[in-house]
Amino acid sequence: METVDLDTRMMREALREAEAARAAGEVPIGAVIACKGRIIARAHNLTEALNDATAHAEMQAITMATEYLGGKYLSDCTLYVTVEPCPMCAAALNWAQLPRLVYGCADPRRGYSLFQPSLLHPRTEVASGILSDECTALMQNFFREKR
Repeated sequence: METVDLDTRMMREALREAEAARAAGEVPIGAVIACKGRIIARAHNLTEALNDATAHAEMQAITMATEYLGGKYLSDCTLYVTVEPCPMCAAALNWAQLPRLVYGCADPRRGYSLFQPSLLHPRTEVASGILSDECTALMQNFFREKR
């Protein structure tokens, strides 16, 4: 399967997770981790449910994926997340040696890309803008409803 098609299909799965977060009153960010084209972890924000500021979708997905794989490295995996990871999540992805990150929309206020040098592992390949309009709309609508 072509990379663009796979990225779009996987981002749709991450958007499903983001919708689950929104339905639960969480900031609507969803993530999936795929290994060799197969989803091994699905997660969404749980910061409100767990009363834990570190319970971001990416952190939950990393924990699930490493448990599934039986090791601390995600060396054959790709993380798909609806919003650009924050610095905490990017650093965790670095430690997990994630080779590929795909995200939907940028986070110009809190995204990892605000920091130089990059917080990601030096060999991590990044693709952004996959289903960006859908990811952005989900976030904007959530915060509009909260106000």
